[in-house]
Amino acid sequence: MRTPLRTTGIWSGQLRYGDQTEAARHAAELEQLGYHTLWIPDVGGNLFTALGNLLGATSTVTIATGILNVWMHTPEQAATEHARLVGEHGPRFMCGLGISHQPLIDHVKEPGAYQKPVAHMTEYLDGLDAASTPLASGDRMLAALGPRMLELAASRTAGTHPYLVTPELTAAARQGIGTGLVASEQGVVLETDPSTARSIARLHLTSYLGLPNYANNWKRQGFTDDDIANGGSDRLVDALVVWGDEAAIARRIQAHRDAGADHVCVQVLTAHPAEFPIEQWRALAPAIV
Repeated sequence: MRTPLRTTGIWSGQLRYGDQTEAARHAAELEQLGYHTLWIPDVGGNLFTALGNLLGATSTVTIATGILNVWMHTPEQAATEHARLVGEHGPRFMCGLGISHQPLIDHVKEPGAYQKPVAHMTEYLDGLDAASTPLASGDRMLAALGPRMLELAASRTAGTHPYLVTPELTAAARQGIGTGLVASEQGVVLETDPSTARSIARLHLTSYLGLPNYANNWKRQGFTDDDIANGGSDRLVDALVVWGDEAAIARRIQAHRDAGADHVCVQVLTAHPAEFPIEQWRALAPAIV
């Protein structure tokens, strides 16, 4: 079995952590608007209830985790819940897996818990394979940024879900993954005023700029410590988050496709991160779906 993953999707923390009745209603509308995959994050908690809510509200779209945090759910739990949800809703659950970040895991678990990320992910994939109902390689992806994690994704999963990347880094993911799937996330601000748009983008980027996994990936493209410091340079902000009108956003999404992305999941950013950006989702659909 291989979970379908096509053209353009929506990446949304609101669908995961917002009011679940609203989330279900908006998921159904996103399906009608033509978005093919809905992605939700995970930093622990009742992930599988949220997935079931979205799967139950839709009938054709794929629901994906971007990502399932492998420190917060055992392989047996992940495999069992995947099998249950697929059994109830059909093969529409793509399990994106991620190794997370040292500051978060050392805080949630204990200092020093986060070690040997590639080895830990390898053990986790072994656990998925050995589960009572294995989670097949075609139904899982890795949020792989570095070359060793990309190699693991290529050999043991359907592909990779690069997050906070430029089209150039999508091209690097394509090179590293070979023929596997590349599903790149792209932050967008539907706003033409540069100051307002960059302010919204920086609000989003604040929690990411200090994380080594991302910083190292941006440096591989040529960004410097100065670009990453003090809220991010305009050069870095504009590279990571596209802003402007619908046409400008569509051009960036096409750039990811030209770089080798099979699928681009759009994360709409606004000045009110907790609110569902339904108006922006609606406005963008004709241009990017």
